[in-house]
Amino acid sequence: MTKLLLMNGPNLNLLGQREPDIYGRTTLPEIEENCRRHCAELGVELDCYQSNHEGDLIDTIQATQGVYDGVVYNPGAHTHYSYAIHDAITSVTTPVIEIHISDISKRESFRAHSVLVDACIGQVKGEGPAGYIHAIDLMLEHLGVKEN
Repeated sequence: MTKLLLMNGPNLNLLGQREPDIYGRTTLPEIEENCRRHCAELGVELDCYQSNHEGDLIDTIQATQGVYDGVVYNPGAHTHYSYAIHDAITSVTTPVIEIHISDISKRESFRAHSVLVDACIGQVKGEGPAGYIHAIDLMLEHLGVKEN
């Protein structure tokens, strides 16, 4: 059975209450449940993990090797400066897709660039919470589990 990890970084535990004009009112538990339901319909196992701590996220990425077939990851603010997370992603063979609820390229200038994008197999941005499902589907297509 295909096994994916859905990871969320700093401050994403506050979805639904944090800047709802940018991120909407959908909570992280609601996003995770929607993703679990979607994966279950496709016969895919999904684990979810969120942390506000860079080192914990790095440890989790490193631990994906041989355990998960792919990772869908919203790195939050780490997107813009964490070369340590970039290096963790490139240190494992587990493919990672970067996901963002908002379109980071249309936000503040410091948010426009991702230092992680070239370490990932793809990026989904600006689709709101539905972007998580899109990112899962892209990962499953990459893995040959789902056709486009």
